[in-house]
Amino acid sequence: MTPSTRMASPVSPLPGRLEGCPAPAKLNLFLHVVGRRADGYHLLQTVFRLLDWGDTLDFTIRKDGEIRRTNVVTDVPEETDLCVRAAHALQQATGCLLGADITVHKCLPLGGGLGGGSSDAATTLMALNYLWNTRLDPVRLREIGIRLGADVPFFLFGRDAFAEGIGEILQPATLPPACYVVLVPAISVPTAQVFISPDLTRNTPQIKMTSFTFERTRNDLQPVACELFPEVKDALSWLGQFAPARMTGSGACVFASADSPEHAARIIGQCPARWQAWQAVNLVRHPMHRFGT
Repeated sequence: MTPSTRMASPVSPLPGRLEGCPAPAKLNLFLHVVGRRADGYHLLQTVFRLLDWGDTLDFTIRKDGEIRRTNVVTDVPEETDLCVRAAHALQQATGCLLGADITVHKCLPLGGGLGGGSSDAATTLMALNYLWNTRLDPVRLREIGIRLGADVPFFLFGRDAFAEGIGEILQPATLPPACYVVLVPAISVPTAQVFISPDLTRNTPQIKMTSFTFERTRNDLQPVACELFPEVKDALSWLGQFAPARMTGSGACVFASADSPEHAARIIGQCPARWQAWQAVNLVRHPMHRFGT
C-alpha cells in the first residue's frame, strides 16, 4: 500500500457514478477508557482528528439491487468489508431497490488504529445516500453508522471532535492546525486483543473537553499494545527521539507533531527501512461533507 493523493472532492464523470471519494484517516490525540457498559462495550473519552490522507472509493449505481466490490483488498473478504456492509445497511434502512459497484483504493494499513475500515464505511454511506437519492439526514446516517463500528459516526460527523460513550457522543473540537508524522510499524494489531487484556486500565477519571492537553492525557491502550506487540514499543521509542510520540487507537500506528512540513520530511527521511512513515496535516472538514455530513 502506498499513500494516496491528498484528500480532494469526488468527481462525477458519468451520471450515477462518483469517483475518488475520500475516506480520510483519523488520529486519536488521546484515548482514555473511563468505564465499561453492562454489554461489555468500553466507555471512552477521546479527541478525534481528521487527516488529509487516506483511502479513496469509486461508486457506480446498479439497477439490479446487487452490492459488489469490484476489486480485491488484501486480507479483507468482500462479504466482511465494512463498505459492503454499509451499503447493505443503507439499503435495508431505506428500502432502496438500487445497488452499487464499489472499488476501494486502499492506502490505510489494516490494524493500524487509523480508522480505515470505518472511514470507508462512512464514505460509502454518504456517497450512496447521494447517488441513491435516499436523503437521510446526518443524524440518521450516524445511527446506521454506529451499528457498523464505533468510529463510523465520527467520520460521518466530518470534523475534529471530542468523543464520549463508545465513540458516538460527539462535540466539535476547535484545534490549531498541525502537521504530523505517522509511523506504520510492520505489524497489524487486532483491536479486540487489546481491549480484552486484563492489564487494560478501565477506570481513568473523566475529563472535560476544555481540560484537554496532549501533555495531561494518554492512550490507555498503548501500554497493553506495547506489551503484546514490542514492534509498537520500538516505533514509539524511535519517533519519540524527535517529538512526543503516541499510539493512535488500539495501534499499531504511532504519531508525533512536527514543527513544519520540512521538519516532518527530515524525520521521515531517517525512518528505518522496516517501517513506513508518512506526513499528514489536519483536515478542517471531511471532503464528502456536502454529501451527508
